[in-house]
Amino acid sequence: MKAVISVVGKDAIGIIARISASCAENNVNILDISQSVLHGYFSMIMITDIDHINIPFTEFVDKMSLLGEKNSLQIHAMHEDIFNAMHKI
Repeated sequence: MKAVISVVGKDAIGIIARISASCAENNVNILDISQSVLHGYFSMIMITDIDHINIPFTEFVDKMSLLGEKNSLQIHAMHEDIFNAMHKI
């Protein structure tokens, strides 16, 4: 199974490192990552593999959201099925 993690906020040193560390702590493997900085604003989308996650996915979602709040970022983790359903016509 996969999950999509999106991140938006003011650019700062270590954003990717903090998010990657949280993924690693929970056995979430980063499969693909795209990030950019536009006029001082950071945006990133990650595709992750959650087959071996070591906590319930809902707990991971909350953990990522809290990480975002602590770092003045908007972080959303969404199961691939929900992401795909939202983007179907």
